[in-house]
This record gives sequence, C-alpha cells and structure tokens, in this order.
Amino acid sequence: MKTLGIIGGLGPESTIEYYKELFRAYRERVSDGSQPQFLINSVNMKVLVDAVTVSDYATMANYLTEQIAHLAKGGAEFAIISANTPHLVFDEVKRRSSIPLISIVEAAAASTQAKGLKRVGLMGTRFTMQARLFPDIFESHGIRIVTPNSDEQSAVHDIYMNELLKGIVRDQSRERLLQIADRMKHDDEIEGLLLGGTELSLIIKSLDGSGLELLDTMKIQIAAAIKEMLS
Repeated sequence: MKTLGIIGGLGPESTIEYYKELFRAYRERVSDGSQPQFLINSVNMKVLVDAVTVSDYATMANYLTEQIAHLAKGGAEFAIISANTPHLVFDEVKRRSSIPLISIVEAAAASTQAKGLKRVGLMGTRFTMQARLFPDIFESHGIRIVTPNSDEQSAVHDIYMNELLKGIVRDQSRERLLQIADRMKHDDEIEGLLLGGTELSLIIKSLDGSGLELLDTMKIQIAAAIKEMLS
C-alpha cells in the first residue's frame, strides 16, 4: 500500500469528512481488515484565503509546495489537496512537488465524463466559480460548465465562507442552494451539480428527486486516491 499525504484544514470541517470517507471508501474496496495509511498536514487556511482574495497566486503556490514537502519528508508517496480553490495553482505546485499529486479537478472531469454528462452546474467559492479552472479542464473532456448567476454566486459564496467553513449547517441555506440548482436545471439545462467546494458535502448529501446527478468532488478525489494507494 502506498502512503497518501493530504493537505488538510481547507477547511477543517471537510478534512474531518475526508478522514471518515477515506475509511469508508477503502473498506468498500478492501475486506481483509486492513486500513488505509495516510498523513494529514492541517495547514493554515487563512494564508491561502488572504492570498487568493488579492490574486497572489505566487504565495499560494509557495505555501502549498512547502506543505507538500513536509508530507513527503514524513513518508507520503503521493498527495492530494483537500480543497478545490487551491487548485488554481495546482499545475505550478505539481511541477515543483517531489511526489505525484492527484488533481481534484481532473478526477472530477474524468468521473463526470464516465457518467456521460455533457452540461453540469458548478458551485463553490466565488474564486472557484469565476475562474477558468473547471471550464478549461472540463471542456477538454467535452463537458460544459455552467455557473450560477451573479446574485446566486454571492449567496453560495456567503454560505460557504461564513457558515460551512465554520461548521455551521443551516436548513434554510441548504434550501437556498437546492433552489439555485433547480433554477439552473430548468433555465440552464444542467444535467448534474458539481460540488466544487469540499465543504458543500456537509450540506448537500443527496439530490434525490431532483433529476440531477450529484458530483461530489471530495468523494471523487478520495476514490482516485484509494485507486492510486492500492495500485
């Protein structure tokens, strides 16, 4: 088994979910009583939030590269970054990393393509929704990314930054997010909803009855990591 390294704390609430989902998904594949072996480097999220807010991508890349180096020094043989927004600098960090990295965006695009979807909605932080990160990679897989309108983006970003990152999950916020998804299904003709923020897994666990496919980037990335772990 290869040892996985995880850049966590982005935010802390979803890192807890990563820990639990890694065990659940591993046990689903392996029934011999063994457990997944991994390291978590829980980093200071404020460094990255402050940097991305002013588009200081150099600081983001430098910080993540340093933190991945700590994982490699600790014995990690490959690594993941447990958040979507930091993937704005993924290519640079991957280039400088001494160990292989699994992209959450690439994994999500491959998973979406495998489901045969051609048009999906994207929710995440404003930084993620307004960047070309997801559209560029998904378009290379023949998939169109659709984002919420401006007012909806503000609502999603506010719920994400001011509630979910603090571990606050409100029913009214969930309803607002589902209303946005429903609006996008009817007006934008999306076939699935991409949770392009790992904290969104805390509030949207199912889209049953919506007619939309749920694409949870956290679960998708973990599945890719376990596949590599066992290869």
